[in-house]
Amino acid sequence: MEKKGFFDKTDLKFIGANIVLAFLVGVAILIVLIAYLRRYTEHGIEVEVADVRGMVQAEAEPILGGQQLVLVVIDSTYSDKVPFGTIVDQDPKPGSHAKHGRAVYVTVNASTKRQVTMPDLQDMSYRQAETTLRGMGLEVDTVYDYEPSAYRDLVLDVKSMEGSLRPGQKVPVGTKVRLVVGFGRGTEQVEVPMVLGLTLQDARSLLLSRRLTVGAVTYDEPSQEGVPQYVYRQIPSAGEQLLEGETVALKLSKDIEKAATGANNSKSEEDDWF
Repeated sequence: MEKKGFFDKTDLKFIGANIVLAFLVGVAILIVLIAYLRRYTEHGIEVEVADVRGMVQAEAEPILGGQQLVLVVIDSTYSDKVPFGTIVDQDPKPGSHAKHGRAVYVTVNASTKRQVTMPDLQDMSYRQAETTLRGMGLEVDTVYDYEPSAYRDLVLDVKSMEGSLRPGQKVPVGTKVRLVVGFGRGTEQVEVPMVLGLTLQDARSLLLSRRLTVGAVTYDEPSQEGVPQYVYRQIPSAGEQLLEGETVALKLSKDIEKAATGANNSKSEEDDWF
């Protein structure tokens, strides 16, 4: 039998069947792919994020882990109003919804107080010293200790409950300190103490206890952080009399032997000073 056209009815039925079959196979593949993707991404599966604020990291991790969430510490802060080491903030927020595997970013209060380095406030005005210390997070007592000095209203020393604070010393934020401020020269005579062999800070503390202050300070070698230097010459010498608030000039060296023998030096106090 001859074909009347390019395709007969049998061919058309065959082609149509293949098109329908291909369409059905495509739909089936799409359905399987969507189902797989939904399962892979856990589409629509969310949990309510637990509130872990106020907990330490070791307590919060298993709670979030049980929700298939991951705790990540991204920052730390310091506050004396909440316990050290506890979580103070989180993202996502408590009660919000997140998918399994989502990271929960937390900020933790520092486990110890942040520390600051004491500056050298010697001979700084007490107002400027107050501003400096408060800006560092220290609490400055509104009551001052006054001592005689060569100049009025300059800082002679900074003290905490543990005693004098040295420049460079680490101090916890929030520490209460008190300034020792000069009020000028006094009228009474005091005996100069022996400060040979002492560090500058110890010599200053001893002189302050006798109501005297440190004057000119010179070093045989440049001063280096962490390398102690010792007094080996002082003017006036120990045992002399000064008015309250007057100064004692000091010479220092890293050579402890030089400081130890300074007391036996018979040179005139003015001899080869500078």
